[in-house]
Amino acid sequence: MNSLTLSTVQAPNMDFFCRDLADYLSDHLHIPVHFLIDLPWTERDHLLDEGKIDLCWICGLPYVRKADRSPGAITPIVAPVMVASRYQDRPIYFSDVVVHRDSPFQTLDDLQGAAWAYNEPGSQSGYGVVRYALAVRGETLGFFGRVIESGAHQTSLQMILRREVDASAIDSTVLEQELNDDPDIGSRIRVIDTFGPSPIPPWVVTERASLQMRQSLQEILTGMDSRPAGRAILEKACIARFARVDDRDYDPIREMARIGLGK
Repeated sequence: MNSLTLSTVQAPNMDFFCRDLADYLSDHLHIPVHFLIDLPWTERDHLLDEGKIDLCWICGLPYVRKADRSPGAITPIVAPVMVASRYQDRPIYFSDVVVHRDSPFQTLDDLQGAAWAYNEPGSQSGYGVVRYALAVRGETLGFFGRVIESGAHQTSLQMILRREVDASAIDSTVLEQELNDDPDIGSRIRVIDTFGPSPIPPWVVTERASLQMRQSLQEILTGMDSRPAGRAILEKACIARFARVDDRDYDPIREMARIGLGK
């Protein structure tokens, strides 16, 4: 390969990290790595399906759907391990159930009949794990009084702050970055429950990437934390390191989808 196209279909508050990563990979692969970001995430997702993106950061739920629909079309190679102790030095993450600081809600049970926002139905942290958590309690989304698709975790969070909805499950890594970007938000919300852990969104490669390229990417990415320049990029995003992952690591999401989504 003479060049590489890198993109993300994750929350935009981590676009800075993906841009830094593209530059880092370009330096270490000695080929141009183009960061594709100037399209809506849904269009980037379609380009990934068409094999026009070589390396992409994608949520675990759409990953397993794509992998099961078209085996071999995309392959997970690494996933981030976040810095905070709650992640246990493992490539996992959580979904934090967030309410307004001044709301009366103290537990998930209190949210029966409440207004609930979710980001979009292809999200593990905002939708899949929520359906799973409700299913194991013998409930469905009908547990809530009103359910609204917001379009993004950050939008759900802003709807809570404006008291347009009562609660939402927010990707823990997205929430942490939002709090880093605007610490004032922390004084205006409460976390009353947590779903998970789930396997954290992987970086995947498409079929266009040769076995040699996949191995090179794995070696460079998993070695970032041992190099000063790489470590600085990771630390800025509150990531400790990259871990190698494969398809089997996402079986827990398949099982959650089977129980919660009937798929």
